[in-house]
Amino acid sequence: MILGNALTGAALVLNQLLASLAAGRHQIETLLAHGATRWEASQSFFRGAVQTALTPTLNSMAVMGLVSLPGMMTGQILAGSAPTLAVRYQMVIMLSIGSATALTVLVLAGWVIQRLFDPEHRLRLDKLEATEVR
Repeated sequence: MILGNALTGAALVLNQLLASLAAGRHQIETLLAHGATRWEASQSFFRGAVQTALTPTLNSMAVMGLVSLPGMMTGQILAGSAPTLAVRYQMVIMLSIGSATALTVLVLAGWVIQRLFDPEHRLRLDKLEATEVR
């Protein structure tokens, strides 16, 4: 469950970040030409991709127990456990899922930014175009 959600976040952040960087490469190059670092030039794209990737996890955390009852929590309650104990276990699981997804998304997005720029903070168009072909 944790790995599946982290993988979903990874796919979403890669898709959004690469698409937005490809679409906004002229804006990035303009910012770089005016002295911005790779992180400053790609900050808005980074934030947008991270927000997109974390939205499904945050939405599921927001409605847990109100709109939907997770299977593990329901199973514990039906088996006779105290509802408060079942809720605590489910909160630990959801926090683990959220943490793993956030860590995966942030590390992967940072790694992509690191790889798409050279040490002199120039956008590597050859690497960006290679991702568009796939």
